[in-house]
Amino acid sequence: MAAFLRSWRRFYGENPLHLLSVLGCIALSGYVVSLVYTDPSAIWLAVWFLGAVIAHDLVLYPLYALADQPLTISRWARRRYGPERPPRVPAINHIRVPALGSAVLFLIYLPTITGRGEDALRFTSGLSTAGIWDHWLLITAILFLGSAVIYAVRLGVAARRTARDGADV
Repeated sequence: MAAFLRSWRRFYGENPLHLLSVLGCIALSGYVVSLVYTDPSAIWLAVWFLGAVIAHDLVLYPLYALADQPLTISRWARRRYGPERPPRVPAINHIRVPALGSAVLFLIYLPTITGRGEDALRFTSGLSTAGIWDHWLLITAILFLGSAVIYAVRLGVAARRTARDGADV
């Protein structure tokens, strides 16, 4: 069995369960497409999905990979300091996660923020778009504040652990 798994990994590059899960995702996607196929707007759904994939892979991914470079460069620069540096708790994900959450919410609320979706919002919920921009800014501030609090707690725990380990030596 171990020899089979080694040869499988050499041939496929991953565990057989990976292939099984990918095939399951494809089957689930096929089922969803079969449900939507009878809808007359299914062609526009496919066009939208294809456009979203192209926009993400060719436009958005290079942009946020480029925006992530200062974070990774600063992390690389911090590793070059001597042993007297403060406890190491990487801050990179404490910046990435709220930024990603804020960006996703901005894309979701973009029609209402720009005022183009006011008719649809008023029809579906009875609300107006007044204050949507302020709410998005507030949610963004809360995401970054929560991430900063979690980072501060992690720094405190790391400093306490470093002090304790230094006292034991």
